[in-house]
Amino acid sequence: MLYLDFMIRIATPADAAGMLRIYAPFILQSGITQEVEVPDPESFAERIRQGLLNFPWLVFEEKGRVAGYAYASKYRERAGYQWCVETSVYIDPEFYGQQTAGLLYRALFSLLKLQGYINAYAVITLPNARSIAFHKKFGFAYFATYHQVGFKLDQWHDVGWMQYTIQEHETHPRDPIRFFDLREQDRQHILDQVLGPSQ
Repeated sequence: MLYLDFMIRIATPADAAGMLRIYAPFILQSGITQEVEVPDPESFAERIRQGLLNFPWLVFEEKGRVAGYAYASKYRERAGYQWCVETSVYIDPEFYGQQTAGLLYRALFSLLKLQGYINAYAVITLPNARSIAFHKKFGFAYFATYHQVGFKLDQWHDVGWMQYTIQEHETHPRDPIRFFDLREQDRQHILDQVLGPSQ
């Protein structure tokens, strides 16, 4: 898993403070997230703990510091949507342009594929040219704009939706596996591959 001075690993509740250091400015200073209050570390740790039962939560660690994180969450409650996820990635601005987000997404989608997920959606507050370009480069396709759907920082925000196909749409897809139920060696093998010698 170690590659030079950094690694991608599965998040733990102990990462809450490091992740909030990245996330809090997006909450307080922008509409990038529609969350309006910074969670306390304890509640964010519980968010990580509960999220990991079903979905990957990953951190990019550089010399012991959380430089970014990515995770998946449920798309909708209805059973017919169970093969779909919503994905998010947050990067410390100091690490922009260093492939941090791309490496996190590669690991995230490899794990989601192993679980059996098929469709992924990114929800992006507009305007955000950097995020749109990143997701397009990764293979996402833009398909919808929700106009003036979020109100934050005294203004209404448009939100763009982008879709990524994780794997082929089968006629009889198997139910996705909970992240907690994946074998540890299978999860670790994917993380090792992302930062392997060929990178």
